[in-house]
Amino acid sequence: MKRFFRRWYGAWQRTRLGTRITLGLGALALVVFAVVGVTMVGIMHGYLDRRLDEQLSKSQNTQVPLLRETHGSPQSVYSWYSALYHVRDGVATPEPGGSLPGDAKQLAKIAVEAVNGDVTRNIYLRDDGPYRVRACPVDTDSVLLSAAPQKDLNGTVQQLIWVEVGAFAFALAVLLVVGRLVLRRGLRPLADMAGTAHDIASHDLTANPALPVRAAGSGGGAEVEELRTAFNVMLAHIDTSLAAKTEANERLRRFVADASHELRTPLTSIRGYADLFRYAAANEPEEREAHLAKIREETARMSVLVDDLLLLARLDARAAETPLRPERVDLAELAGDAADAFTAGRPDHPLTTSLATAFADADPVRLRQVLDNLLANAAVHTPPGTAVHVSVAASGPQAVVEVTDTGPGIAPADQERIFDRFFRVDDSRTRGNGGTGLGLSVVQSLVTAHGGTVAVTSEPARTTFTVRLPLARS
Repeated sequence: MKRFFRRWYGAWQRTRLGTRITLGLGALALVVFAVVGVTMVGIMHGYLDRRLDEQLSKSQNTQVPLLRETHGSPQSVYSWYSALYHVRDGVATPEPGGSLPGDAKQLAKIAVEAVNGDVTRNIYLRDDGPYRVRACPVDTDSVLLSAAPQKDLNGTVQQLIWVEVGAFAFALAVLLVVGRLVLRRGLRPLADMAGTAHDIASHDLTANPALPVRAAGSGGGAEVEELRTAFNVMLAHIDTSLAAKTEANERLRRFVADASHELRTPLTSIRGYADLFRYAAANEPEEREAHLAKIREETARMSVLVDDLLLLARLDARAAETPLRPERVDLAELAGDAADAFTAGRPDHPLTTSLATAFADADPVRLRQVLDNLLANAAVHTPPGTAVHVSVAASGPQAVVEVTDTGPGIAPADQERIFDRFFRVDDSRTRGNGGTGLGLSVVQSLVTAHGGTVAVTSEPARTTFTVRLPLARS
């Protein structure tokens, strides 16, 4: 039995929603119709019984005075039977001449009960069927008993039952058919959304990440409209996520290709100098030292490149152990130290400063790396004698650090890609100066990790990199 119930319940769960709702409505309607039908039949049966009792009572009330005066036989009306019973010592004896159906024992018993007052009973007489019997006392030892057959009454009730069954069956059939049509129409938006989901499932998102369709249409009520809106919002979010993932994968592919190219260059140089050191310059100390110096130079360049790649990877991954160690730092002091180092290392670029105190919660080592990269970028991409200016100021809730040079400027097309990894405005000159193409990318990643922004504005004779960081809480 338990297995049968589980099987039936599983089949019910696999049934379509519209069918389940229709069957549920049909079952509910059937229960309602049954309750209404039983109630109506009960009310009608009670009404007909009361009407019959009233007629019996009226007939007896008319005959009792006559029987008391004449002591004659009672009159039968319609298809009723009437008889006068004499009751002595608890025994009822019918008066001769009365007309009563068979089974005198039941009638005599009712007559004995009626000595003390009116009695109404339903009895079933063998070979005669159901009767409604009413007995009332005429005098101290006489009882008038009237019996009316209930065949017609029961036939009327039976006919009512069949009429109700037919009417309710027709109403139930109409309800199921119309309800199914209405539900199918109402659930059509859900079917459309299911079709949209199947279309998306069959779509090759690797070839084209853009989702091909959306749930369209209208109708279905406020709930379905809300579901359709949420469904489309979800698809839009998935579409955006897929596009971002595709862009990230493309950026990663390009990044890996560029990194491989950048690492291959110093490795090739190191291999070449090592071969020269081994064969051509084995017996020439000066040339050997020159080759060793080149190997050390290329090794140092590759070490810087690898360090920058590792830092960018950690910033991109947002690792649990973040590379930042924030503390309260004075950006003016930090910028002053970076300016002093730049002046010592780049004497051919005159440097001026304008530093106002501005505290920030930041990693001083990484912010110093930001300033050093911006100053180095200004020196690498401008000719000797180009003036450089560093300023620090507080503007509202932010600290603003600017590095400005008076060099030739950056073309508008290059400004859009200036922070891209391995992007160089002048590839050959930058590579010759030892640049990796990652300096400004590191700047952007570090500033973003500190919750700030970095931007560039450039025109001939003026290029400004602006870093904005949140001020420290006081």
